[in-house]
Amino acid sequence: MTENSVREVLTAASRRLADAGVPDPQVDAELLLAHVRAQSRGELQAAVITGAALTLEQADAYEALISRRSAREPLQHLTGIAYFRHLELAVGPGVFVPRPETEGVVQFAIDALRAAPVSEPVGIDLGSGSGAIALAMATEVPHARVFAAENSPEAFPWTRRNVDAAGVANLRLDFVDLADAFPDLDGTADVVVSNPPYVPDDAIPRDPEVRLHDPHAALYGGPDGLDVVRVLSGVAARLLHPGGLLVIEHGEAQGETIRDILTADGWRAAATHRDLTLRDRTTTALRA
Repeated sequence: MTENSVREVLTAASRRLADAGVPDPQVDAELLLAHVRAQSRGELQAAVITGAALTLEQADAYEALISRRSAREPLQHLTGIAYFRHLELAVGPGVFVPRPETEGVVQFAIDALRAAPVSEPVGIDLGSGSGAIALAMATEVPHARVFAAENSPEAFPWTRRNVDAAGVANLRLDFVDLADAFPDLDGTADVVVSNPPYVPDDAIPRDPEVRLHDPHAALYGGPDGLDVVRVLSGVAARLLHPGGLLVIEHGEAQGETIRDILTADGWRAAATHRDLTLRDRTTTALRA
């Protein structure tokens, strides 16, 4: 077995990542090496079986990536890619990396758009970030008209890049503050969905990938984490038609408070839903 055999290099890299506290060291080691070799993970695993070796250039590039991942730089920043439902999104410093749990949040919006009794239902994503939610709606409900708003100068280029790469004709992206979004759509939207910043200001995330690399504006939402949710309640009430659906992602301990906020603002049927890990993750409500 050669010094730069795929098997030996992977084993050593996985050990280094485990020692650094990376949650899934074997997976990350494989994904990073597949990235260096321009292969799928399955192709890389086949290379392990066949006894393939790295070139010196590949070994050097992989060493650099493993060093950065050991320092807890996010995997997605190193590969430049985040996967979300069927989408492959460009991500990097300045934009929030979409999480698997948000895939379930957007399903509520997609289902509502599909069920809307109109030929071109309207879906709005407020605080779009990478564009994950908006692009999921636009691509999975192609007869819908989808609108996305983002106000971060650092995140917006990533949103723009992903929207342009998707080539969808039914999605409009605006650089605008949430409170001022889409006045031309007032009273017409079927769904408003948002993954707002909801971490309380003093609840510093433990994971270095989040604490050190996710944009603070996409994480922290005031003393109780719900400052943006309170704004969102009013904006969504302006945008939605009566009976339209509001969908909000949030932390597992925030469902009851969000239901109280929405009910006090006049929303109907506020309900909180669990994600696949049985944590409260999504609250929905209907515009009166």
